[in-house]
Amino acid sequence: MAVCSLPPIRHRPMSATLPAHRPNPLGFLPVWQRNFLVWRKLALPSILGNLADPLIYMLGLGYGLGAMLPSIDGRPYVAFLAAGTVCASTMNAATFEALYSAFSRMHVQKTWEAILNTPLGLADVVAGELFWAATKSLFSGAAILVVITGMGLTHGPLALWALPAIVLTGLAFAALGLIWNALAPSYDFFMYYFTLFITPMTLISGVFFPTDQLPGWLAAIGQWLPLAQGVALVRPLLAGQVPADALIHIMALLVTTAVAFAIALRLTRRRLLK
Repeated sequence: MAVCSLPPIRHRPMSATLPAHRPNPLGFLPVWQRNFLVWRKLALPSILGNLADPLIYMLGLGYGLGAMLPSIDGRPYVAFLAAGTVCASTMNAATFEALYSAFSRMHVQKTWEAILNTPLGLADVVAGELFWAATKSLFSGAAILVVITGMGLTHGPLALWALPAIVLTGLAFAALGLIWNALAPSYDFFMYYFTLFITPMTLISGVFFPTDQLPGWLAAIGQWLPLAQGVALVRPLLAGQVPADALIHIMALLVTTAVAFAIALRLTRRRLLK
């Protein structure tokens, strides 16, 4: 009896080709939903983890160091620091998600490869990661906002407008993080991003002290950074005031998000086609 031998099945790696898909404005939603369902299983530990570090800094510096400092713009130092802490926590949550978690799904777990074998395209996957990282930053920022409101460090209903500002800040840093994610060969590479970009920006963007305390040239650089845009929106809102030049800060965050996302998508496509 003749035996018919079939040729071995060859699985095509994700990097071999990226099929073209018709643009779908809502194509990111299944990716966002998938990440949300996975996160939901560990939601409480995740939120508590995001709360612990910024609250320790805020309470230690705000009440400890703040007791030796004069008021800033008529408010105690702890209230000044609280707004900066909300923005810094938003930045960190979005950055960690766009770096470590997205890299795991792309490179280690091969989740992106599985998604790209569905009708979704690469733009849907990257956009889903962008909006999911911004959602994680919203959870983190909102949790801290609830805590500082309970501590009496916010004033009036305008503080609720800090939530959209948190989302805009999260989107900007998620998009910037996805650029580095597309370039990173390993997890260790992310430390350069934090050391050379995130940490210096935190120190010169008005999180811990007013930027006018810096040398003029350094203060000018700090005022243009995306974290400073978020701080400029959130700090007045928590004090019950309308931010000055709010439209400029909003547009700066939106432009940062759009440009960084376009770069991240291009770099990610180039990486996967290698």
